[in-house]
Amino acid sequence: MLSKLCLCVVALAGVAYAKDPRPYQTGNLVRMDSVACAASEHGREKYNKPLCQEYVVQAENVIYRIRPWDEKHTVLLLVGTRVQFRMEKDKMVLRTEDFSGKDREYAVFSVTPRSEDNAANAIPTRLNHLQ
Repeated sequence: MLSKLCLCVVALAGVAYAKDPRPYQTGNLVRMDSVACAASEHGREKYNKPLCQEYVVQAENVIYRIRPWDEKHTVLLLVGTRVQFRMEKDKMVLRTEDFSGKDREYAVFSVTPRSEDNAANAIPTRLNHLQ
């Protein structure tokens, strides 16, 4: 009887102190740019530096500029898709439908509050024949 009581107390304590998983935020992947990667090692080839993908993720109130955390195993993301993400320390953990539930880590290079001006610059507009 005492062992069952101890087991119940330990189980309830574990549930009480368990951290809730951080909820995912949603945003749109609005742009991809090719930018120079980190500085080359030991001064190798100044002019043929590889290019890295830098993405612009537009959330409800913030615009993030991110790059893949692991430059060797990058996955190209489709611009215009909806993404889910959460922040972990200095990384953004990103999930899209293409990853089939797999999370990918990205380094955050800039965070800008979203305003009407920023939103207009991030998404190209198309003019119709009447404008």
